[in-house]
Amino acid sequence: MTAPQKSLSALDLATVGLSLMVGGLGVWTIFAGPTELLPIHWNAAGQVDDWGSRELLGGALVGLALLNLLLGGGMALAAGRADDPARRRALRYAQLVVVLTVPLISLLIASASLSGATDIGGALPIALMSFVILLMGAFLGRVGSNPFVGVRTPWAFKSRLAWERSNRLAGRLFFVIGLAGLLTAPFAPQPIGLYVLLAAIGVAAVWSVVESWRVWRTDPDRQPF
Repeated sequence: MTAPQKSLSALDLATVGLSLMVGGLGVWTIFAGPTELLPIHWNAAGQVDDWGSRELLGGALVGLALLNLLLGGGMALAAGRADDPARRRALRYAQLVVVLTVPLISLLIASASLSGATDIGGALPIALMSFVILLMGAFLGRVGSNPFVGVRTPWAFKSRLAWERSNRLAGRLFFVIGLAGLLTAPFAPQPIGLYVLLAAIGVAAVWSVVESWRVWRTDPDRQPF
């Protein structure tokens, strides 16, 4: 019993610690960040298309920190109240996906904006984005039913089998996309490489949604609408 408790405690500490890290960076940005306008949004080609103040960027980082804390903490509370060990593990995996993705995305945005990057279509940014996608895919297939993380379609909520299979498919696709992005980032011509990465994510998302409907339709234990 000791090892699982330590693991769970470590995940909760990571949830709080990473939230404080991102939130602290946001507060620093608001009060001590660069005073000139910062890039805050990039188009599909990786080129900056919007600028904002340090207060806007810092506020967004604080908001992302709160989102990580609320989602991660909510999953932890739900897992603690779950009677079924399998359900508890599935919710913990949902918490893990949140903790691995939201802070990393926040730090990527902060580093690009604070460094004044006007082009994020290079090899390093693509590799970092691919790494986040790979991490998400590595655990997405083990996430249990919840309203925030995973393939959350009406059919997936009406069929346990549809939830499991659609999220397992999404996890595998995202893992493969992330791995391919990592391996090809140093060589792929840009912005074509970024276009392909974004298109692959879109295809994976649509495929997973269709899979949830397909499995629900054939599941004899599905719940009706």
